[in-house]
Amino acid sequence: MSHEARLTQLRIQLPGPFAPHEPLVGCFQFNGVARTSGALPRDLEGRIAWPGHLGRDVPVDRGIECAGLAAMNALSLLRAGLGSLDQVWQVLSMTVYVACTPEFDRIPDVADGASKVLVDILGDAGKHTRSAIGVVALPRKAPVEVELTAAVRPPA
Repeated sequence: MSHEARLTQLRIQLPGPFAPHEPLVGCFQFNGVARTSGALPRDLEGRIAWPGHLGRDVPVDRGIECAGLAAMNALSLLRAGLGSLDQVWQVLSMTVYVACTPEFDRIPDVADGASKVLVDILGDAGKHTRSAIGVVALPRKAPVEVELTAAVRPPA
């Protein structure tokens, strides 16, 4: 089943794409690899879901949801850059940044929300390596930011 067909089957509407400001681009492709800019957990209207920090303002379950939403936004950037999610051959890596207090130690749990979304939507092509990093702050007071690197299907 194609990635686009799976989205339809799962009744998932990807938000965005919410491209970054000039001179940045949402997705860049080079030599069969596509990379996204950082994607925030924006809802369908473009609002940041649950602004704040994990360990203070945002409960872990909401952070996990935000990570999943940020991953969907990153997929939206890939789709816009490649023309279709069906062009994604394999997600290679994902970086998840979590805005959190210094004592917050569940960063991998939050990042799992993004990993789950990639596998749910892309199947085995969504399996990836990952770094999950706690940070002091993210743009727009977002609790999570996600970057993706993916291999693009070779031309037929």
